[in-house]
Amino acid sequence: MSWVFLTDAFVYKLKKQIRTAYLDFSTLTALERNCREEVRLNSRLAADVYLGIVAITRQANGALALGRTGETVDWLVKMRRLPEQLMLDAAIRSGSATVGEIEAVGDLLVGFFKASQPAGISVAHYLARLRHQLDMDRAILCDTRFDLPAGMAQNVLDRLTSVLETGQDRLVDGLRAERLVEGHGDLRPEHVCLRDPPVIIDCLEFNRDLRLVDPFDDIAYLALECRFIGAPWISEILMARISQGLGVQPSEPLIAFYTACRACLRARLSLAHLLDPAPRTPEKWLPQAIAYLDIADRESARLTPPEAR
Repeated sequence: MSWVFLTDAFVYKLKKQIRTAYLDFSTLTALERNCREEVRLNSRLAADVYLGIVAITRQANGALALGRTGETVDWLVKMRRLPEQLMLDAAIRSGSATVGEIEAVGDLLVGFFKASQPAGISVAHYLARLRHQLDMDRAILCDTRFDLPAGMAQNVLDRLTSVLETGQDRLVDGLRAERLVEGHGDLRPEHVCLRDPPVIIDCLEFNRDLRLVDPFDDIAYLALECRFIGAPWISEILMARISQGLGVQPSEPLIAFYTACRACLRARLSLAHLLDPAPRTPEKWLPQAIAYLDIADRESARLTPPEAR
């Protein structure tokens, strides 16, 4: 959805002028609004990283310039560049991430969730959105054009849909509407910087409904992505830190459900790349989708009573 330009000290993010079912970057007004919203929302977890927005202007001679007088033709989000080696995904791959650093991330998120605006939606609305996501997942993951293991995606999606249809009471035990907040919406290791103190960037700014979350759904996503790149140990630390900080102990089935749903979403997004114009690199995206589905399969199996497996 964006191009990102790196300099030694700064990052400039240029949004593509597109419109989809879930975002609108189609006009100059919409682009400016979304850029301002990105800075506002990300200041919650990375205030000194997001420096503001910058106009791209056309000069009298036709040349383009940043932040000068002239006709505004586009907008950029300006950020301070963070050290690549301190991003959580890089730290996981290098083996440098520590328990203390993950605990600090957990503490940052506890404060964030406590201060976040209430979502103002019901649990029923939240679960209906998850059901809609599963329907979208099914449309892609069960498409016969993709060479997935036979029945794998359908079995996973059937389990998750069944839970929403027949097992909600067990699933949402303890989930209350007041726990739902305007969270991050896209918590992934590449958005977490392990400096002291840590910062978290790149929240989902373009659609408010998609960042209305149960905090443990947000955390399940981050835990899933850490697990996917080789650090399953991070999940236990984060969940314990968030549970203690918020004074809430989510049920194991709920966390398994969130994890499986997020894994299905990531599998769907991986396969969606194969629908893009060439080059599509199926050697990357198909194995990645299968790997996510494998996690979804294992997590969703935990939702099925042993006698029914």
